[in-house]
Amino acid sequence: MDVNAAVAAAAAIAGLATGVIAMLAFRWSEREQKRPTRASVRPESGAPLPPGVDTVLSVLSSSAVVLDESDSVVKASSAAYALGLVRGGRLSVEAMLNMARDTRRDGEIRQVELDLPRRGTGRGEALAVSARVAPLGSRLVLLLVEDLTEARRIEAVRRDFVANVSHELKTPTGALSLLSEAVMDASEDPEAVERFAGRMQIEATRLTNLVQELIDLSRVQNDDPLEDSESVRVDELVAEAIDRCRQQAGSKQITMASGGTAELRVWGNRGQLAAALGNLVENAVNYSPARTRVGIAARRIVAQGGGLIEIAVTDQGIGISEKDRERVFERFYRVDPARSRATGGTGLGLAIVKHVAASHGGEVTVWSSEGQGSTFTLRLPESGSVRERTTGGQLFVVRDDDRPSETDTDEPIPAPEALP
Repeated sequence: MDVNAAVAAAAAIAGLATGVIAMLAFRWSEREQKRPTRASVRPESGAPLPPGVDTVLSVLSSSAVVLDESDSVVKASSAAYALGLVRGGRLSVEAMLNMARDTRRDGEIRQVELDLPRRGTGRGEALAVSARVAPLGSRLVLLLVEDLTEARRIEAVRRDFVANVSHELKTPTGALSLLSEAVMDASEDPEAVERFAGRMQIEATRLTNLVQELIDLSRVQNDDPLEDSESVRVDELVAEAIDRCRQQAGSKQITMASGGTAELRVWGNRGQLAAALGNLVENAVNYSPARTRVGIAARRIVAQGGGLIEIAVTDQGIGISEKDRERVFERFYRVDPARSRATGGTGLGLAIVKHVAASHGGEVTVWSSEGQGSTFTLRLPESGSVRERTTGGQLFVVRDDDRPSETDTDEPIPAPEALP
């Protein structure tokens, strides 16, 4: 009987303890739910907000700051702190503070665009913001700030692209107009007509190439390469690139040689991959002096997450300076504009290569030395190391095993003079 009583007493104590713990946990949960978080709105002073304003501010995408009549921060969003608008409980941007004071005085809504110094960069970079101030009740002022930096950058890129396209199209079209007038004036001189007609053909070809590369660039930027992906033999891509440039190389007595590991495969859109490698080989030929060599070599490397195929295109051309190497993949950028125009280059080839590599989960890099030549290396996922299907628009890269295959190597890709 004593044992049963002891058991009952222990059970009662355990039940009481459980109840107390549950009540404390419930109280703690309630307190945590009522506490504002940095992810939404942070309080700075005890001034009350109108009903519902706190909830609205917490879901705004803009940086939000509420000021009282003494210019103290009542509420501020996390984004406002991230932009450096609020420091030590005060609005740190004098121009915005003056706007808030003017709005508090006359009740007028004000909006202005400002460039703010970016904290912590040390490079003088600025944040472009749009600030809007409005009265909030009788004593408070609401400041909403939108970060326009990325929108400004995209707009600048678009504007530069349109300007570059206009300039590039103007040159051949203007030349065609002048040449057609010359042909009409020299209608009784067969030799002059033939000469001018030849120039017209060159400019027409140049215009056609430019329009085609604009179409290609638009396609590789907008199309999903995974939709038409397949296992592509690297040997076939190399042979196609060499065949594409055979006539140009022959006219300059340039020897093209291929080497490296055979029977490699990459995973991707065959048309885009052929265009990318073809552009690299064509550039190598165009920027190489006569009677030199251009080499294309492929090898397999082991990388985290799966095997990669490296395809290197090496020339013995004029080389690229260090300042130009940082910009060679920009659209319409030319290392040597005069030489590029003479060879019919559009300045879009390397931009296309960059987009193709990125869209296939790879990259393109460049090594160069002025007067010695350049090596452009295209790295792409290996077909044998990927699961050949897509899920949700994503390509899954999976190594078959962690053992190096017989094609794995750390040997450098051979230089053109070492190729067969």
